[in-house]
Amino acid sequence: MIFTSINFDKPGKQQGFLQVPYSHNLGGWANVMIPLTVVSAGKGPTVLILGGNHGDEYQGQIAAMNLARELTPDQVKGRIILIPSLNFPAARAATRLSPLDGMNLNRSFPGDAEGPVTGQIAHYLRTQLFPISDVVIDIHSGGRSMEFVPCAHMHLVPDREQRARMFGAMLAWGTDFAFLYADIAGTGLLPVEAENQGKLVVTTELGGGEAIPASVHRIARSGLKNVLIHVGALKGREQTRASQGKPATILTQALNREDYLLAPESGVFEVCVDLGALVKSGQVVGFIHHLERPDRAPEAIVAKSAGYLITMRAPCLTQQGDCVAVIAKKVTPQQVLKA
Repeated sequence: MIFTSINFDKPGKQQGFLQVPYSHNLGGWANVMIPLTVVSAGKGPTVLILGGNHGDEYQGQIAAMNLARELTPDQVKGRIILIPSLNFPAARAATRLSPLDGMNLNRSFPGDAEGPVTGQIAHYLRTQLFPISDVVIDIHSGGRSMEFVPCAHMHLVPDREQRARMFGAMLAWGTDFAFLYADIAGTGLLPVEAENQGKLVVTTELGGGEAIPASVHRIARSGLKNVLIHVGALKGREQTRASQGKPATILTQALNREDYLLAPESGVFEVCVDLGALVKSGQVVGFIHHLERPDRAPEAIVAKSAGYLITMRAPCLTQQGDCVAVIAKKVTPQQVLKA
């Protein structure tokens, strides 16, 4: 159902759209037009770069737009496909979910070729773009819901060779922290679909919010280019943290449900620990204050294990069941690669 005028086998630079059929009250033959850039030259891997999987996460969208404008074929080895705002309706509305169908693109796989817009996008990725890609880069941040220590992250995929390749690419982003995470909020994730197809998958959580510091934009931009050099798709010399005089990346993981702290009641969240700080087991990391009953003592949010505060809830106003903090344990490269 999705159409594009782009010829993915053609060398050079092309800019166009993925056209997704969508009828609405004032448009019977309308399409959602998702911008797409392809740069190809010579032999090398195919890398698919995705921003805006969630529409309110702009770090990746901006980094991908900058790169799409800058890239020329003489800089590329292989093929780079850039979709800066994958969930385009959500990006235009500054929402996590698509305003057209209420769906979360990152929970919509395997997708539906004849379903709503979000399902069509997921199906097209699974059946058309993932199969021709060697590397999938899915750039996330916390959006309006969470604030992260800027980090590259990955799943612990069972295939050890695939895991090792993903681990190397994750470290190539050059962030202070790297984060191994688990899925506690359902299935249908874009990275999991790509992983299941054997792809080298790189994902991130680059801060959050709508007021994005220049330092985070620099991490998004430099990290993306360095990963492309690392996987052999972009000419240049790979930068390591050691070559830049920086300490090694701190490896962390949150693989258990107890690492994800949920609000037991609705109220106003007060964080008590700085992002990236070490937390002890049993330490209070925040409080839920009661708007209607300020005379009541606030509900303490207590760490169930020791580790780093890797992310916290961004909006203070919180509903029961919202994730308000994640505590990630420090691990070694040997633990990551052999676990």
